[in-house]
Amino acid sequence: MENQLEIFAQNADTFIGADDLKKKLAEGKKLRVKLGVDPTRPDLTFGHMVVFNKMRQFQDLGHQAVLIIGDYTACIGDPSGRSALRPVLTPEEVEANSKTYLEQAFKVLDESKTEVHRNSEWFSKMSFGDTLELARKMTVARMLERDDFAKRYATKTPISIVEFLYPLVQGYDSVMLESDVELGGTDQLFNNLVGRDLQSQRGIVGQAVITMPLLVGLDGEKKMSKSYNNYIAFNDDPRQMFGKIMSISDETMWKYYRYLLLYSPSKIEELRAQHPMKCKKNLARLLVAKFAGEERAAEELDNFEKVFSKNEIPEKMPEFKWAEVAEGEECKLADIMARTNFFPSKKEIRRLIEQGAVKIDSQKVSDPYASVARPAECTVVQAGKRIFFKVLA
Repeated sequence: MENQLEIFAQNADTFIGADDLKKKLAEGKKLRVKLGVDPTRPDLTFGHMVVFNKMRQFQDLGHQAVLIIGDYTACIGDPSGRSALRPVLTPEEVEANSKTYLEQAFKVLDESKTEVHRNSEWFSKMSFGDTLELARKMTVARMLERDDFAKRYATKTPISIVEFLYPLVQGYDSVMLESDVELGGTDQLFNNLVGRDLQSQRGIVGQAVITMPLLVGLDGEKKMSKSYNNYIAFNDDPRQMFGKIMSISDETMWKYYRYLLLYSPSKIEELRAQHPMKCKKNLARLLVAKFAGEERAAEELDNFEKVFSKNEIPEKMPEFKWAEVAEGEECKLADIMARTNFFPSKKEIRRLIEQGAVKIDSQKVSDPYASVARPAECTVVQAGKRIFFKVLA
């Protein structure tokens, strides 16, 4: 039992309710462990992996994982950490995103030990009277204890009543599911404690709350987020995933070993005695293997060493027919690159070209408005150190 509590606390920022869990474990109770994700975007990132790893630890100890697809809460938009209103998603957008979430989540979680719900199961049946009754459970003063709400209120930045309801809506999920534990990132602490309070008001033992650190992104500074374009997605192409991992700083690398691979501090200290490049290649290989398998991970390691250590062109790369990425017999290079969808914007493409980071058949291009003629057979385009693709006639 003590060993279980130690595992629950591993890498956690906050662990509230440990004594309650100790009593439940002593009674032989199988814990119901809740984690909610709002399908606001189609991809899960390595930032989600930190908390999914924690849920997997509970599963491996024999407890019940309860995954909530927040199709109802996604239509509100979680205000946590926000300085302005989130754009409202349509039900169709939420549904499309929801379909990809489970497939991605089960790359980390054990599907056979996961109970899945959508919170529309109960919220779609609630009347307006039920909503008002739920709203009575929380005061405006309590809501303004939240740092993000307090800052927005002080600067007269709009806060919608719907956003005020979000923590209550998320907390009510815990009441309906009778969760013993709720997991989340550090930015979810307030919301998770609301769930604990709502359960206590019902006369049941409030859920324990475990929050995990927010994973730093590829820039080594801000939290991993699509908004900052510093993320690695579960569904990234293995080559792209390998390259992104190799781009992180040495200090960020140790955080990834700790939070993504769950290496102990002592094991990380042993690794620090080795050359950082060797450790980073190993990290990239292990993480790619998690999502694409050992064989593909070994292939990407070999490709990386050829391209970066020996300056060779990779044997395999994406291929596009001329008609897919160009028009006419001659086309601007920037337009061709944009149509591959490998780059976030044309502005970024022009920046790469101006910096001399783009080559056509090994020849550097520095004019952002340069044109390319249709090749007789094929042309190889290289952007930076990670992106290669062929354009076929």
